[in-house]
Amino acid sequence: MLMTSLYVRFGKRAMDIALALPALAALLPLLLVIALAIRLTMGRGVVYKQVRPGRRARPFEIWKFRTMREIRDERGGLAPDDVRLTGFGNWLRRTSLDELPELANVVRGDMSIVGPRPLLTDYLGRYSAEQARRHEVKPGITGWAQVNGRNAITWEEKFRCDVWYVDHVSLWTDVRIIALTLVKVFAREGISHENHVTMPGFQGTKE
Repeated sequence: MLMTSLYVRFGKRAMDIALALPALAALLPLLLVIALAIRLTMGRGVVYKQVRPGRRARPFEIWKFRTMREIRDERGGLAPDDVRLTGFGNWLRRTSLDELPELANVVRGDMSIVGPRPLLTDYLGRYSAEQARRHEVKPGITGWAQVNGRNAITWEEKFRCDVWYVDHVSLWTDVRIIALTLVKVFAREGISHENHVTMPGFQGTKE
């Protein structure tokens, strides 16, 4: 228990910096190429920014590569995801390369390499008390839910995985999740939900 406590208090942040900074430096040429490709295929706005809840539900601005065009319907609202998602954007999602800017969020301290994925602020009032425990730790680029089905599982299954991680966070757990993530990325598993190009929004768990 002492080692776990020390890891949570000090070691986890140290590992985040040790992994994120070299990764950003090594991937800089790739980041520039992706940014240029987005600019050429989707126009201005290479990075998608959105406020998400972090640890203890404190808001922060997440950074991701843009994968969708700004296409509006006749009422002025955003068109469905399958209409706005571009071919290049879909490839970015399938390879998880759209997540790379989140390494900067890790360096800033908003996120961790491993933790529950940061979701929409709209969902905060829809969680059960148990599901809301996912905010007891920093959100992550990858997590236990991402290596156990990602978008192919239900929201309830995702949240059970998130709470499991909160209760089992350790160096070994994080190393295991990182290793499994690399396998899942290359296998391109669980990228989309059944019959959807993205995961449908969470509306709350029905009792």
